[in-house]
Amino acid sequence: MNIASAIVIFLIWWWVVFLAVLPKDVEGRWESEDDGVAGADPGAPVKPELKAKAWLATKITIVVWALTVAIITSGVFNFRE
Repeated sequence: MNIASAIVIFLIWWWVVFLAVLPKDVEGRWESEDDGVAGADPGAPVKPELKAKAWLATKITIVVWALTVAIITSGVFNFRE
């Protein structure tokens, strides 16, 4: 496996994990007592905490990516044939 393949696999896993983590602890404006910005969409999150979710996605992705690279380099699955 070359470095470009490893980076592409990491980026794909990161986006999959990020989209899975994104709805974690989301509270819509209509659910919150603090309405926040006037005129905002009621379904918009009050505190999206994207930075924390991006770090969580990165931590999970490192583990999943390492397992993926280990499986590919071990030869359990041969993608060349």
